[in-house]
Amino acid sequence: MYPSIESSVSEIFGATWNITNGTKVPKTEDVVMKNGGRLVDATYLYADLAGSSKMADSLFKESTAKIIRAYINTASRILRHQGGEIRSFDGDRVMAIFMGDDKETRAVRAALAINWAVVEVIRPAIERSWSDGKNISNITHGIGIDTGEALIVRGGVRDNNDLISIGQAPNRAAKLSEKRDSFPLTITGPVFNAMSTDVAYTDVNVLMWQKQQVRNDAGTLDTLFRSQYWWAI
Repeated sequence: MYPSIESSVSEIFGATWNITNGTKVPKTEDVVMKNGGRLVDATYLYADLAGSSKMADSLFKESTAKIIRAYINTASRILRHQGGEIRSFDGDRVMAIFMGDDKETRAVRAALAINWAVVEVIRPAIERSWSDGKNISNITHGIGIDTGEALIVRGGVRDNNDLISIGQAPNRAAKLSEKRDSFPLTITGPVFNAMSTDVAYTDVNVLMWQKQQVRNDAGTLDTLFRSQYWWAI
């Protein structure tokens, strides 16, 4: 047995939670490592670039790295501009948390803007930057958004830890970001119902979202809304 593992597990299981309600997205230092937790009502957005493993197999690793960096950098700038607090990077995926009265609207607006950047900025830039750019420029991505209550805690060990979000909203948003087909944006029913009409309809009153009924892992039907529209910034 590695040193201290038995005692550390016992300490974790024996600790009494000190959970407080959060009114803003916490930073790592805001949550006590031993037993702290922050309960939040938040909207979670995951943006995930598709096919990076395939790119790594077919392109020079430096080229793959540039494409991934361009996507993550662009998504991060847009998320922050819309008031999202970035709390996780995982390879070619970034996660942001939105809080406040219009949290769903700002998250959806960010998703539409990221999709615009992929179609109108990143793909053309790839095509211009490499001699075979036309063959590799059609990158795809997926964005998932859900909203609801989540518990934010710290996981890891001293000097090597980070925040962990526990709840349906972060879990579903992460899974929905894996839907990377011709409809890259996927939001849940609660997000659709809470967001404002300006991110639901075009300026000619056309609904930008297609309603779908999808069976979840529990065997029940979830209502999702999917889109391929974008919002120019």
